[in-house]
Amino acid sequence: DGYRNTNQVSDDYRYQDGNYDAPNDGYHRGGDEPAQEEDAQSDVTEGHDEDDEVYEGEYQGIPHPDDIKEKQKKRAPAVDDEYRDRADLMAERMEDEEQLAHQYENIIEECGHGRFQWTLFFVLGLALMADGVEVFVVGFVLPSAEKDMCLSSSNKGMLGLIVYLGMMVGAVLLGGLADKLGRKQCLIISLSINAAFAFLSSFVQGYGFFLFCRLISGLGIGGTLPIVFAYFSEFLSREKRGEHLSWLCMFWMIGGIYASAMAWSIIPHYGWGFSMGTKYHFHSWRVFVLVCALPCIASLVALKFMPESPRFLLEIGKHDEAWMILKQVHDTNMRAKGEPERVFTVSYIKTPKQVDEFIEIQSSTGTWYQRWLVRITTTLKQVWDNVLYCLTAQYRMNTLMLAVVWFTMALSYYGLIVWFPDMIRYLQDEAYESRVKIFDEEEVSHFTFNFTLENQIHRNGEYRNDKFIGMKFKEVRFEDSLFEDCYFEDVRSSETFFENCTIISTVFYNTDLYEHKFINCRLINSTFMKEKEGCHIDFEEDNDFLIYLVSFLGSLSVLPGNIISALLMDKIGRIKMIGGSMLISAVCCFFLFFGNSESAMIGWQCLFCGASIAAWNALDVITVELYPTDKRATAFGILNGLCKFGAILGNSIFSSFVGITKVVPILLASSALVGGGLLALRLPETREQVLM
Repeated sequence: DGYRNTNQVSDDYRYQDGNYDAPNDGYHRGGDEPAQEEDAQSDVTEGHDEDDEVYEGEYQGIPHPDDIKEKQKKRAPAVDDEYRDRADLMAERMEDEEQLAHQYENIIEECGHGRFQWTLFFVLGLALMADGVEVFVVGFVLPSAEKDMCLSSSNKGMLGLIVYLGMMVGAVLLGGLADKLGRKQCLIISLSINAAFAFLSSFVQGYGFFLFCRLISGLGIGGTLPIVFAYFSEFLSREKRGEHLSWLCMFWMIGGIYASAMAWSIIPHYGWGFSMGTKYHFHSWRVFVLVCALPCIASLVALKFMPESPRFLLEIGKHDEAWMILKQVHDTNMRAKGEPERVFTVSYIKTPKQVDEFIEIQSSTGTWYQRWLVRITTTLKQVWDNVLYCLTAQYRMNTLMLAVVWFTMALSYYGLIVWFPDMIRYLQDEAYESRVKIFDEEEVSHFTFNFTLENQIHRNGEYRNDKFIGMKFKEVRFEDSLFEDCYFEDVRSSETFFENCTIISTVFYNTDLYEHKFINCRLINSTFMKEKEGCHIDFEEDNDFLIYLVSFLGSLSVLPGNIISALLMDKIGRIKMIGGSMLISAVCCFFLFFGNSESAMIGWQCLFCGASIAAWNALDVITVELYPTDKRATAFGILNGLCKFGAILGNSIFSSFVGITKVVPILLASSALVGGGLLALRLPETREQVLM
């Protein structure tokens, strides 16, 4: 609009018989120009092609009509986008994404698979290892922590579930943020939260604060799984993706082995620590919690030297940054292969059309917290929109089927993982109770007990003028017995009770025989002096060695399944891997009916873990491949959060049937695995598709 119309200009300056006829507009233009002959013009235009002819109006500052049209074309999309329907913009973006997906696949193939991918493999593997460690930490420290913090059964149950609750929230929240803020940035945030609160939890003394620290620590580590797989997959070509994502899953197994080995070597040394007065104690289990944070810290430090995902940068329109990273990947791999002269041939990469609405707030507008509040709410709204997008018609069926498969797998796997150790303890308790010694109508007088009494029942006994000094009662019951003129000093007890007993003129000095241990007893002229300080709860004497051994063998047993799934993932496909693994795991569940000993239960646990790991690996791979880049971490986070919800239900349901019946847990686990496995066969196969 700012330019004069060229037609009007040509009307004003009319060329007639070799002369310009100037308009009569009141301006003096000098004398008439002499007519120029054609021969004279040829001197100027000699050697000048017709195509290169200079537009005559150019000398007068008048733009060429073709230039005007070109500029209008360039300006038109920016103006028109404001009035175009969002559906049209999204359709154009999807077309751009499809072109980008195929071009990006070719670029990754040109970059090759080498030193860069293997370096990133180990860095992200440490983050995945930290996730595996987090699952085992609370289970290992409970036998020791319950004594320091005086935890009841309900407190211990809450502590075991709170970690999964934090991981559930963290997977959804941080997975969604990774699609908006970037893979690397959100993974750093996730690992930082976990490392900080895991470190802090090793020093706090109170149960409430410890519970809070483990909750936030779980929230941080919950975001690692969706981000790690989305991050690593975007540096892999189609032919390498299934295999190397499966190899990456091995670090979860390594995390379990690391936690078991550290617990085995540290926690039994209860004296490894220090005390500050009588209130603050730092025992060996707290050292173990610190050591378990090391993989997270190592991954956090190494991640500082790794680049952002170029696929994510292309999605948000940062072409130059993505190109530089891809060139770095190419050059790193080529130098490692001894071909530094190979040139990165890509000059331009397709970037999708940007349709997100960004809100930019000037520094002079409002206060700092108002500006941050707007940014946070805007980002959370975008995350929520991504969550809803996973349920749109295009992805709804795949999301729902994957949700069922993830949930059934988690319900059975995590439920049985908790049920196995509980059943082993139950079998141990049964064997222990079968060895109980019963003493009827014994009479003891003027005798000093200075040794441990264990696993005994004393009925209708009489004890006169006896002394119980510097001894321990372990699983001892006195029923309908008489204690007269006895003296108890420095006595410790565990699961010891006096029922329907008569206690006359007896002194209790510095003991932990508290009031609740005397059931329906008559106390006549008896005195309690200086009761032992500390927790009044009796704790079961756990076989720590067996707990560590079971977890160690369970983690180690998935090694063959990991190797097989990695080698066959790209050959037989993701769907057959999930369905076959879940159905084989269901068959393994039925054999649990024959597990009536500790060794049999350990054996079936190892078989079940080894068979089910292939399904986990294939689920991770197919979840990454079914969703586009700008929704990948969000979808993975939703499904992984649902997985942790299934873990919470599995832990609660399966543990409640220990000692009651084996039928319900076994049938529930096997039916869930069969249903999930059959449904998984209806999912689309993704091994031949490029990463959208």
